[in-house]
Amino acid sequence: MENQASSRWLLSICVAYGLVMLVFLNYAAVLPLIQKEWRLSGAAAGSIFSAYQVGYILSAVLLTSLTDRFNTKYIFVGSALWSALANILFALFATDLSSALVLRALAGLGMGGTYMPGLKMVADRFASAERGKAVGLYTSAFVFGAAASVAVAGGVAAVAGWRMAIFTTAIGALIGSTLSWEILRDHRQPCPAPGPRPFTAEVLRNTPALLMMGTYAGHMWEMYGMRAWMAAFLTASFFSMGYELERAAGIGANATAAIVAVGGFATGLAGMLSDRIGRTRTVTLVMSLSAVCSFAFGWLFGASPALLLGVGFLYSFLVVAESPVLSAGLTELVSGRYLGAAMGMQTLFGFLAASLSPPIFGYILDLTNPQVVARGVAVTTHWGYAFSVLGVGALLGPICMAILRRLPACARMANGRG
Repeated sequence: MENQASSRWLLSICVAYGLVMLVFLNYAAVLPLIQKEWRLSGAAAGSIFSAYQVGYILSAVLLTSLTDRFNTKYIFVGSALWSALANILFALFATDLSSALVLRALAGLGMGGTYMPGLKMVADRFASAERGKAVGLYTSAFVFGAAASVAVAGGVAAVAGWRMAIFTTAIGALIGSTLSWEILRDHRQPCPAPGPRPFTAEVLRNTPALLMMGTYAGHMWEMYGMRAWMAAFLTASFFSMGYELERAAGIGANATAAIVAVGGFATGLAGMLSDRIGRTRTVTLVMSLSAVCSFAFGWLFGASPALLLGVGFLYSFLVVAESPVLSAGLTELVSGRYLGAAMGMQTLFGFLAASLSPPIFGYILDLTNPQVVARGVAVTTHWGYAFSVLGVGALLGPICMAILRRLPACARMANGRG
């Protein structure tokens, strides 16, 4: 009966969080339209995405750390509401690069208090033998919500403009915030036992935990660079086939939504796999394959839609799969007393990488593309170098996992059931 109650709780919070996530990638879906309207360079357009990541980092590090002291449900729900309201402000008042940077940073401040605090509530509720699966399903809600964010924003933008697209997704996030409060109303925060060591020893000198955080940074570098520019890449590809820009943007957003959604299946499967064969082996396998996709995908510009989508589905499946494995692994390397602080540090490492990846990707695009104008629009045709930069970050994962496997304390994590 208790297992059934926990399963129902997990399903409910996943649905609510999926709605909260409707604002997560709405900007990526409408990026080509905003870039055209405001005449932004690739680096400038990427910097708006990065402003969101910077806001996310600031709040995620602080608020996740505070979950060690305060009831996590208040942080989670309050942050979700903030994010929804900030997106409404962006839809109403963003008029240029400067205002967009400020308002997207505010939106990131809200979203930063949702993922890791929610993950911590899930990890607290499930034992280690089931934690990979539970965290994987929660991460699936993150991914499916992100995919829906692109789909809804892209679909609305195609018929009503990008402002209505941002506003619509924000209303969805408001609904998700309200549902979250109802689901978490009776949530009780477990009291962790006193830690055997001070914070500096438990986290800052915890080599296995730091290796897990470094791997997470490589994962976030690759995933967020790919997600931030996938819709623009597909839009440019479809535009080169003869579609008008608005139509190409709509198709690109819908295709990106489907591609991102595939990753939602990957996280649950990878979480279950890591419960069986070990966290480090799962991460090494997945990140090695995703790096191959990063090195290859950008060179497929102009290929047939079937090939683009087929490789894109595989790419998305692999690029997100290790996310719950890394988070579950960290919960098994750090004392519960300091877990919030450790997750805050992991978020700091990860989203610093995520905030740098999109503008560097855009800078590489600007650097490697000649000035070509077609039908009054500047066309970007060379994408291989930019995507390859993402693959370099992904290779950090197998390196860190190889070092971690050699540590005696982590043998159980490498061999399964931990």
